[in-house]
Amino acid sequence: MLACQKHLFSLPDHLHYLNCAFMAPMARKVEEAGIAGIRQRRNPAGVEHVDFFEGSNRLRTLFGQLIHAPSDSVAIIPSASYGLAAIAANLPVEQGDRIVVLDEQFPSNVYVWRRTAADAGASLETVGPGEGTGNRTTRWNERILEAIDARTAIVAMPHIHWIDGTIFDLEAISRRTHEVGAALVVDGTQSAGALPFDAERIRPDAVICAGYKWLLGPYSLGLGYYSERWHNGRPLEENWICRERSEEFGNIIAYRDEYHPGAIRFDMGERSNFVLVPMLAAALEMVLNFTPAAIQEYCRNLTRPLADCAEELGFRLESPAGRVHHLFGLRTRKGNNVDPDRLRDILEQRNISVSVRGNAIRIAPHVYNDEEDIQALIEALDAAMQTRA
Repeated sequence: MLACQKHLFSLPDHLHYLNCAFMAPMARKVEEAGIAGIRQRRNPAGVEHVDFFEGSNRLRTLFGQLIHAPSDSVAIIPSASYGLAAIAANLPVEQGDRIVVLDEQFPSNVYVWRRTAADAGASLETVGPGEGTGNRTTRWNERILEAIDARTAIVAMPHIHWIDGTIFDLEAISRRTHEVGAALVVDGTQSAGALPFDAERIRPDAVICAGYKWLLGPYSLGLGYYSERWHNGRPLEENWICRERSEEFGNIIAYRDEYHPGAIRFDMGERSNFVLVPMLAAALEMVLNFTPAAIQEYCRNLTRPLADCAEELGFRLESPAGRVHHLFGLRTRKGNNVDPDRLRDILEQRNISVSVRGNAIRIAPHVYNDEEDIQALIEALDAAMQTRA
């Protein structure tokens, strides 16, 4: 069983950081990898041709292992929006088609589809949980399946909801999506690294991830899985390093139209970043060593007291079967509204870092958190409820 790993990070002892969904803290190992990269760049004469390729290939291998996908289907991207834009540029959408997204989905996975729909004369179908009795998560998944029909061109959604941790049945959604000939594009930014994901079983057409959250990496570097559907696609950039035989530095002016095979064509320019690439590689090695399954179990055990107290404190959250344990939202029940300014003050005074997203207090623990962090949050929420508006 995974134990608390706080010693691997440099978080201040007085800080209760329950906010990995905002940004992961820098692990010592990741920080050291970045410093080593900076030192390498002190003397450019020490940078070898092979250094432009080895780090990138290592990232592909590690991310492929994490999501159970071939490494040649992995591209190096600067952001989730970049990775999604490459998909949008290569997926034919026609007038009358429908693009399915979720209610209160993260903006980067909405704006690109709004533009795509507007340009093509297609429509954007936003699916929420709806009203009714019974399990909210089950109802939401059923509504997604019902929204996918013969007119659907794209289903663009996350594995979990970024505000409250609702988990979506991607296997069932993938089956339905492919039945109608549509593409399933998954934003894995808030799940990959903390929740097991099997691309072989789920069969997404793409999985796009920013690297600075649950992958524990640096800002401005991410990774994307592009299935074989896209391997003859047109990239957003025409990079020299993505062309065949680009390793032959002495002959790169022998211009070639052929790309390296697989998803490498979708790599961003200057993908060989000698600081960020080793940092993300070090972070992925940590995640793989922990394993997403063990991270999920650790967070489940850690947050059980908070979940148990939520009802008593006047909050509601999704049932354990309908959500993940590394990210979930607390919402107040009707008639028990909390003064948001008072809550913010209490959290700041007690050095507790969480996020307010929509109408939810989003809790996002990781393996550097311990029981003291959870108890501090419980006491802060109790104090806030005692002074509610």
